[in-house]
Amino acid sequence: MQLKFWSRALVPLLLLSPLLAFGQISLSISVGVPPPALPVYEQPEIPGDGYIWTPGYWAWGDDIQDYYWVPGTWILAPQPGFLWTPGYWGWSGGAYLFNAGYWGPHVGFYGGVNYGFGYGGSGYEGGYWQGGHLFYNTTVTNVGSTHITNVYNKTVINNTTINNVSYNGGTGGVRATATPAEEAAAHEQHLPPVAAQVKHVQEARANPELRASNNKGKPPIAATARPGVFSGPGVVKAKEAGAPARESHAPAAEHAAAHPAAPVEHRAAEPPSHPAAARPEARAETPHPAETPHPAPPHPAAEHPAAPHPVEHAPAPRPAAPPKAPPPKPAEHPAPREDDHEHH
Repeated sequence: MQLKFWSRALVPLLLLSPLLAFGQISLSISVGVPPPALPVYEQPEIPGDGYIWTPGYWAWGDDIQDYYWVPGTWILAPQPGFLWTPGYWGWSGGAYLFNAGYWGPHVGFYGGVNYGFGYGGSGYEGGYWQGGHLFYNTTVTNVGSTHITNVYNKTVINNTTINNVSYNGGTGGVRATATPAEEAAAHEQHLPPVAAQVKHVQEARANPELRASNNKGKPPIAATARPGVFSGPGVVKAKEAGAPARESHAPAAEHAAAHPAAPVEHRAAEPPSHPAAARPEARAETPHPAETPHPAPPHPAAEHPAAPHPVEHAPAPRPAAPPKAPPPKPAEHPAPREDDHEHH
């Protein structure tokens, strides 16, 4: 049975519904902007045997119109043999949709997102079930001082790109598709998030400090040892944001930088405007040579058309042109030549 819901307000109720106990569950929340990058944080110590790590993620709140961080936490498996498949954001139909996580005998597809602590983008390397008991891989699981004997040590080789991208597809998203095994897992018996997980999400939603607009991608409560407990021992804050906070006005800034020429042209008629200040050097060079060669006006006239900006000086050489046109001037030249002979 595959259910797909587009109404965001119904999600909390659907998570508690026993009708979703079997089949593939896909609760889609449509958002126009991608979630922030995953913050960098450490895993708190496991509280006891039988707990499975559920990684933190960014959720969306319609009422607050913002993403908020749901801290990673340890959850008791609802029944032996079941593992957690994290939810993930994926680009589809022109928006980012959230596919809720679920419990099942195998880990399914979670968008290829590298949540860390055993969730490297595909499957789970943090542990496995055997004989009704969980065996923990201490390489990616913080057992700490908790008395757990069923442990092992296995190096995890991650073949995916190490980054903090929190969504699949779209611009800058993870490029991954479900493997045959993950597709098969999608058709197995599933259980929705347990009541402790639902309460954990509700507590996170009500905490203003966990909103992306307030913490800039670096939540003060990144992970907890127990669900819903956001203070005291076992609470871990983020070391740093996974990426710089997005600038909401970045597109506007790009447009402003792309059209500076338009306002310059409109302001060219105003004397105190920026164009006058931007072109003083060009105008300062042209008047000086124009003043020295006054006896030979044809030369400045040739210089003025070469410079497009000093159009205002064009009327000055034009009145000077008529005196040059009359022929009497060539007749005057021989007279000065006689004077020259006298000087010699």
